[in-house]
Amino acid sequence: MLYNWFQNIEFAYPWVLYLLVVIPFLIIWHIRKSASRQASLTISSVSQIPNQRTFRELFRFLPFMFRLLALSCIIIALARPRIHNNEELVSGEGVDIVLCIDVSGSMLAQDLQPNRLEAAKQVAADFVSQRPTDRIGLVIFAGESFTLAPLTTDQNVLRNQIYNIQSDLLEDGTAIGMGLATGVERLKESTAKSKVVILLTDGENNKGFIDPNTAKELAKSLHVKVYTIGVGAEGVANVPVKTNMGVILQRQKVNIDEELLKQIAGETGGQYFRARNNMDLTNIYAEIDKLEKSKLEIHVLHRYSEKFFPLALAAIIWLLLEAVLKLTVFKKFP
Repeated sequence: MLYNWFQNIEFAYPWVLYLLVVIPFLIIWHIRKSASRQASLTISSVSQIPNQRTFRELFRFLPFMFRLLALSCIIIALARPRIHNNEELVSGEGVDIVLCIDVSGSMLAQDLQPNRLEAAKQVAADFVSQRPTDRIGLVIFAGESFTLAPLTTDQNVLRNQIYNIQSDLLEDGTAIGMGLATGVERLKESTAKSKVVILLTDGENNKGFIDPNTAKELAKSLHVKVYTIGVGAEGVANVPVKTNMGVILQRQKVNIDEELLKQIAGETGGQYFRARNNMDLTNIYAEIDKLEKSKLEIHVLHRYSEKFFPLALAAIIWLLLEAVLKLTVFKKFP
């Protein structure tokens, strides 16, 4: 415990500790003085038993030892021992981002591991963790769209919402226009200099009452940049399908409307990405993270907790003990 205390201690005036070198010289001086005084004593009685010593003789060094301890504590206290605690204040200008994730049944396809939806959830949660100063919202869509989380800086709440996403929360289908429009709507009142929607889907628009081009124009009018991600391998993929016999895997063709996604991204100032596997998806979010940098400032405050008081108190106690011994056990009578 004492070792750990000293490990965290620093001194405001470390040069004062050099005064501790006087301690060994004081010890040598005291030993020589005591030896000289002992040598000057004469034998008062020839009948005294050799080597017999009184209590006063055995412990005559105690007052001097207490004085040395007090002096050592005073010197260390004068060096001002203290513990420093650095406090970081993080401030900056973040980016307002809405994650817009497709949760249609086809997102359960297993061309990504364990499936497209779970892979998308994991990289989205990791992305949130890397953006401490940004406000991030969450929108899901299938045959309709729904806001799971408005813009927030509470990363824990947002990550929990992401992990709780299920594919059967909404009517099945792929309403890209509605998903994008809902995401843009969440940024309507934003005053951030940079407003971004990251739209992830694995299909073609086949549901919803808002056309993707209408949603795109809405994004342009509100200066919202849209990054689009098409998820799925080339060709076909295994998709779990519910039947009367239970859930079976069916091979289905991967249909992604890349032209639409490229158009949305290009006209709003974003980019289109294709994720054919888990590594692609991870790299895409990392690339977006680099493209949309937040202005971050970290100020470090140095706070100190003074620790000289226990040493000063110890010095007083040692001096009091020395005084008590001198006035009682080692008192010299005339």
